[in-house]
Amino acid sequence: MLTLFKIGFLEFTLVDLIDVMLVTLIIGSIYYAFKNTIAIQILFGLITLIFFSFITEAVNLRTVTWILRTILNIWLIGFIVLFQPEIRKAIIIFTRSPIFRVFLKPQISQTLDEIVDAARELVSKRIGALIVFPKTQNVQMTIDTGIPLQASVSKELVLSIFNTRSPLHDGAIILDGQTIVAARCILPLSSVSKWETRNLGTRHRAGLGLSEQVDAIVLIISEETGSISIAYRGALKLNIPIEDLQNNLLQLLSE
Repeated sequence: MLTLFKIGFLEFTLVDLIDVMLVTLIIGSIYYAFKNTIAIQILFGLITLIFFSFITEAVNLRTVTWILRTILNIWLIGFIVLFQPEIRKAIIIFTRSPIFRVFLKPQISQTLDEIVDAARELVSKRIGALIVFPKTQNVQMTIDTGIPLQASVSKELVLSIFNTRSPLHDGAIILDGQTIVAARCILPLSSVSKWETRNLGTRHRAGLGLSEQVDAIVLIISEETGSISIAYRGALKLNIPIEDLQNNLLQLLSE
């Protein structure tokens, strides 16, 4: 086994380096998911207990080690029960990494099939729509402005939501994989009122506004013209043909 360096009688090998890098990556991901929440304080307490348990075990303080491990077991169970939303968020962030996207492509394609089929009918009937595809950032604040659904994506459901007689048709729907998380969500309006030579309506400004603030793709269907647009990273792509929509979305979601 390749030894990188020695500190006294301790050898630091390539496997140790990989081990440290993986642990650092995991801790960094957990911190990113839990920062700005009360869960991070509990997590730091948990890590501190783990650190002290290693020390007491190393110096063979059996009673103290037993007490710390008992507390750790109770604390860990309590942490999982109390902070399920934050843990779910951490898992979502982790599964949105490039490694997992390779395995999620079939599910993305299935979701896009339903969305594109719905978009085709919305365009033909001149019904406006806003559909948000979050990427690496959490959009919980936007979700909180709407009505929670947690329903599987389907053409029929999307058409029902954006039907002008539906109480949910105003605002946007937020997707998470194959799930419509919420409907009637309010998006922040962009200060940009004109793009290229086109004056922007409320839907386009709302889609553009969200894309300026978070890493999300927003599909916009105009009620007035029946045209399809995509807002991403503070930019608009206008007048997308329906036959090119799926490829455009798949390319952006795979980046």
